[in-house]
Amino acid sequence: MLPAEWAPQSAVMLTWPHPGTDWSELLDQVEPVFMAIARSVLRFEHLVISCEHVIRAQELQNELNQFAQQQGLPGRVISVPAPANDTWARDHGPITVDTDDGPTLLDFRFNAWGGKFPWEKDDALNRHLANAGAFGRCPLQPVDFVLEGGSIESDGEGTLLTTSECLLTPTRNPSQDRTAIERLLSELLGADRMLWLNHGYLAGDDTDSHIDTLARFCAPDHICYVACPDPDDEHYAALAAMEEELNQFRQRDGSPYRLTALPWPDPIYDDDGQRLPATYANFLIINNAVLLPVYGVAQDDDAIAIVADLFPDREVIPIDCRPLIGQHGSLHCVTMQLPAGVVVP
Repeated sequence: MLPAEWAPQSAVMLTWPHPGTDWSELLDQVEPVFMAIARSVLRFEHLVISCEHVIRAQELQNELNQFAQQQGLPGRVISVPAPANDTWARDHGPITVDTDDGPTLLDFRFNAWGGKFPWEKDDALNRHLANAGAFGRCPLQPVDFVLEGGSIESDGEGTLLTTSECLLTPTRNPSQDRTAIERLLSELLGADRMLWLNHGYLAGDDTDSHIDTLARFCAPDHICYVACPDPDDEHYAALAAMEEELNQFRQRDGSPYRLTALPWPDPIYDDDGQRLPATYANFLIINNAVLLPVYGVAQDDDAIAIVADLFPDREVIPIDCRPLIGQHGSLHCVTMQLPAGVVVP
């Protein structure tokens, strides 16, 4: 079964930006964000970092392990030199399921959200990491099906939350309809229920409405979601329709889900005037903490307070992700958690 994100973890995976990515002219801005994420993770668990440049990979391992040792932190870094097109580990990283024999890493195909960008290096990255021993003795199972980690949410009890716009787009798996996809994900992820959102939209989003930018499980009976309160905003109609769908969803016992609306950040634009997909739903749950993207806008403090209420037993660590959304993603998008038992440095 696919565990919930709040299940015990061994590590978080990061694919480090390098000059061959779209970050080439922004490395001085984005690398500090990756470093902040890395140092925060090491407070609670290990890190697996891939980096295309051998020397940089070794530098990162040495620098971060020295930091962890000096600070007395429990986490350690495994770094692997490996080619990559980009940094979105959530979508090209492995999806780990629990089996009777222990964790198995599913290596779904990745085609850059329906062929929008180059993807061949990213699609091969998990095999590079496995061959280097980054995943220990856990098997890596190839799956001939395009699926990104950001497109699914698990409650850890057999229910998946997803969006029809993403999973049903013909540029991913054109021969698979909704019934076939449900059957496949049931077999591979142990899901016996799928909740499909048919609405939801963020300007500047390249993923065809990934669920991790829109709505997230914070407990098996509780979903937080993006809500737009401004009727004049271009997002208002789609997100209001999504909210109504969430209100119609039911748990296994027939009761409605508890729902919490997340703040709506002030609009953020790139240098060309294009609106960027800033969202507080793109947080990462790790052992004893939640890493929350913030953007230097008025709503950041409210988001921190609300997420702290959602996860009262975890420390909320805000990370300035304003540079990340310049490439149309955020904190959850650049990370992939690896459950307990996968990584043992």
